[in-house]
Amino acid sequence: MNVNIIQALLVFVVTFIMAIDQFSFLESLYQPVVLCPIIGAILGNFELGVVVGGAYQLMQIGSMPVGGAQPPNAIIGGIMATVFAISLGLEPSAEGVGAALGLAVPFAVFGQYAVTVTFTLMSGMMAKADEAAAKADTKGIAHINYLSMAILGTLFGVIAVAGLYSGQALGEALREFSLNFSWVMAGLDAAGGMMKFVGFAVLMKVMMSNDMWGYFLAGFAVTVIMSAVPSISGSALLLVSFIGLAIALADYQLNSKIKASAGSAGNGGMSDGI
Repeated sequence: MNVNIIQALLVFVVTFIMAIDQFSFLESLYQPVVLCPIIGAILGNFELGVVVGGAYQLMQIGSMPVGGAQPPNAIIGGIMATVFAISLGLEPSAEGVGAALGLAVPFAVFGQYAVTVTFTLMSGMMAKADEAAAKADTKGIAHINYLSMAILGTLFGVIAVAGLYSGQALGEALREFSLNFSWVMAGLDAAGGMMKFVGFAVLMKVMMSNDMWGYFLAGFAVTVIMSAVPSISGSALLLVSFIGLAIALADYQLNSKIKASAGSAGNGGMSDGI
């Protein structure tokens, strides 16, 4: 994969916008499922970008900032996963992108550091923001926000472009290396494949309550059964999601009726002395 100056500039611009979106626009454009296909299109392989985006989204689905603590950054990680996948010439399948996901993690950590550096730099500006707020100076507050956006977007853009060229070189070196040491790529592929399940497990740890495990296990069983039937295996997850939606609606309607009945029972008249 040869990267020209136009592609590098486009990657910088896209990364700049996505960095701002993550903390300011909040339109979820920065999510890997949106970002990776765009980067894939810029680098000439949109289909592989879609597959990488879906796989990397599973890694990040349970990763979220808590207070000032930042997880490995989804933007830089998603970009580098796409770069590695294209550089390595991987097949556009969920099984083929595991190595790229594993290689992208160190770069995602650089994105994490960039966020921490930006927050640290801007912490000294909060006194200025307080002064502007006391004076009802909306322009002053806006300028401080614009400054933080510019710093974060520039840091992310520089990291992405640097990673683009280094990732290209590293990807090509690994591709040559894998011809003689296939076990290295097999290990990276296994590590990258495992990360998707770890990301989903983190999300479940936060969201799952004891009364949900029955639904989860039932959904898992139905998915496995449907996947074994050739005629419906391709749409097994979609079918199970519809079943889950039906159960959720039925549960909501049942609980709504129970609450309504309880409310009406407590608003009876006084003729019976109760």
